[in-house]
Amino acid sequence: MSTASTAAPTAPVAGRHFHWMRWLIGALLIVVIGAAANLLGWDIAGWFENLWDVISSISLEYLLAATALKTVQTMAAAFAYYSILRFAYPERVRWLEVLAAYATSVALNSILPANLGTLVLLVMFTLIIPGAKFAGVLAVYGVQKIFFVVIGAFPYLYLFLTVGGSFDIQFGFVKAHPWATGALLIGGALLIFLLVRMLWPRVVKWWDQAKEGGGILAHPRLYFPRVLLPEAISWTASLGVIAVFLAAYAIPVSFHTLMRIVAGNSIANVTSVTPGGAGVTQVFNDASLNGITSSENATAYSVGQELFTTAWNIILAIGLMAWAFGWSGGKQLVGTSYRKAKGEKAKRVAAHEAKKAAKKAAEQEAKAAGSDG
Repeated sequence: MSTASTAAPTAPVAGRHFHWMRWLIGALLIVVIGAAANLLGWDIAGWFENLWDVISSISLEYLLAATALKTVQTMAAAFAYYSILRFAYPERVRWLEVLAAYATSVALNSILPANLGTLVLLVMFTLIIPGAKFAGVLAVYGVQKIFFVVIGAFPYLYLFLTVGGSFDIQFGFVKAHPWATGALLIGGALLIFLLVRMLWPRVVKWWDQAKEGGGILAHPRLYFPRVLLPEAISWTASLGVIAVFLAAYAIPVSFHTLMRIVAGNSIANVTSVTPGGAGVTQVFNDASLNGITSSENATAYSVGQELFTTAWNIILAIGLMAWAFGWSGGKQLVGTSYRKAKGEKAKRVAAHEAKKAAKKAAEQEAKAAGSDG
């Protein structure tokens, strides 16, 4: 007998009937939030005006192409997640739910700092998949990232070798203090080694909980067509989105230009704590396009692409969440996941502060005992 039919759902699923009152309440809620944001000084109206300026200044064919490629990018990456999760948790994973959860994390990463949307995604997986533990879905995340880490190394190297000023933007300290940088790297590596040795028993226990999430790696015939291939499609689609917006702003499209942009975006995403790397991304795009187009046009391209893709990410996420879980169910799932993600982050910070306080107290006691002696 199938276990799927007897498993209790872990996330609320609303009815699929159209409830005009819920949509009316949702629309009113958006109006109220917009009014409150305006009172607090958040220029939402200005954001929409800028978005409209972008839409009205770009030809329709470019917008349609960017929308299609961005959707392919999201769906292909989500399918990789789905394949990993389906292998780890058979008969407990639904494609539409995974797609909706991933699209939501992409949208949240566009508007929340420090890639908090990714943590929300992992929490959502534990809520919508019966029996899934956080350690297991964290391993799923690690497996999903393998291809992107490997393929991301090439544009990084390409940028550092070909674009003047790349180090000066965020890594000027490296050039100014090479010995200090070397000491920092060596000391950091040694510290990591000592921490791993100290925490190794916990790592072994965590691995016992997490290994089911990475089980598909032991089956290359499944991993390559169901995980690696969709991720390659997703990455290629992301290049297509960049190429479309470059062409929309009359910037020459070439492999050289694409690699410079991809590398700059990657570094901005890693080094910035602002939502979606805002501000830092524009600086890197300006440097990456130096000598190819004017600084003003490079900034216009960067801002235009960010505004449009952010808007589409949000629209796609809302539509998929409403389709997969219903309006109220999707809202509840995202809200619960976000609160748990923030709680998990706060818990880690509190644990770190408690360890620092305990260490400081121990040092003071040792110092006091020494002075008494």
